[in-house]
Amino acid sequence: MRKPGSTLITTAGMAFAAVLGLLLSLAGPSTGKAEAADGGIHVSDGRVVEGNGNAFVMRGVNHAYTWYPEQTSSIADIAAKGANTVRVVLGSGGRWTKTNASQVSTLIEQCKENKVICVLEVHDTTGYGEDGAATSLDQAADYWISVKSALEGQEDYVVVNIGNEPFGNTNYTAWTDATKAAITKLRGAGIDHALMVDAPNWGQDWSGTMRSNAASVFASDPDRNTIFSIHMYGVYDTAAEVQDYLNAFVGNGLPIVVGEFGDQHSDGNPDEDAIMATAQSLGIGYIGWSWSGNGSGVEYLDMVNGFDPNSLTSWGDRFFNGSNGIAATSKTATVYGGGDDGGDDDGSTGGTAPNGYPYCVNGSASDPDGDGWGWENSRSCVVPGRLAPNGYPYCANGSASDPDGDGWGWENSRSCVVRGSAADR
Repeated sequence: MRKPGSTLITTAGMAFAAVLGLLLSLAGPSTGKAEAADGGIHVSDGRVVEGNGNAFVMRGVNHAYTWYPEQTSSIADIAAKGANTVRVVLGSGGRWTKTNASQVSTLIEQCKENKVICVLEVHDTTGYGEDGAATSLDQAADYWISVKSALEGQEDYVVVNIGNEPFGNTNYTAWTDATKAAITKLRGAGIDHALMVDAPNWGQDWSGTMRSNAASVFASDPDRNTIFSIHMYGVYDTAAEVQDYLNAFVGNGLPIVVGEFGDQHSDGNPDEDAIMATAQSLGIGYIGWSWSGNGSGVEYLDMVNGFDPNSLTSWGDRFFNGSNGIAATSKTATVYGGGDDGGDDDGSTGGTAPNGYPYCVNGSASDPDGDGWGWENSRSCVVPGRLAPNGYPYCANGSASDPDGDGWGWENSRSCVVRGSAADR
């Protein structure tokens, strides 16, 4: 999101329908599934996991710290609602007052005290190329290096979201090279955290730029520890659009989270039910926008009124208490003693597949034959993103495996489901 009070873009919604059919298919990294070295929050087999290898599914809230630094209880209030992640808006000094290293340290300590994972993001990059006040990803990388002292040793608790919505709808094709360069700069400076990168087009990627280039961006990270973040507002106003985008990443073993979304927006009406249900079904994270403080026509995005945790808005009530919401799906990170370390008798991993089986703690490591079914804790489990809700594996070759177009294909001597088809229900 932009800072409250900014004019909102409508171009994305108009262009999406024309562009969607032209999006290129993702190819997985040349080394196979997305994989990073162990230690701290990291990527393993295309999923976000903790240092102990336990799957971590973000269920979080965005908090506009840089505009409301006086709201010192917000992280605690968000945690008390059950969120396991807080995405914190910072300023790098280009457009908004710089959040210095001491402040970053305080924010991280607040996250740790309240047992939530901190996703820290620089907001000054919002709409770069279209908004003349925005700063570049290269400048954002310089900011992270300047506060490195606050980040060191916090890899278990912090994800570095390099820059919020780093390109608008102008010159957005520069996103790929700029993102790779920022990742390279941060790794060269010794920042070893999981990195998160937002999509261009004001975060909504209606052009498919991030979708088409994610594999090469991931491969450019020497640590193989980059998480992709899509922001879902008016461009994602149907379940099909939501499912198509998220399935493209999951199906190709690339880590994806919904870093922002709301229940309505001036550029269209996002399908928040589909966003939350699809994220839960695929075992991927979501972070809603935002706790409080929106203004100038987008106050409806506030989850609570006036930063009062006892005054939920309709959006806040739906987000926290509704179907696939925080109360029903959020699990505290195991680094804080929550979640599940894979040793419990029930084999829970923070969710159950639509077919009723638990998700596998260790992902495809539990699935030697690659059929989407694993074996853990003396029972079958489902590898997230591998099976359709009806329990059949997805077709690796999509509709190419389905000559009669009914949504059912045939691969490896068995039936498979084409993602997004009528059979994928």
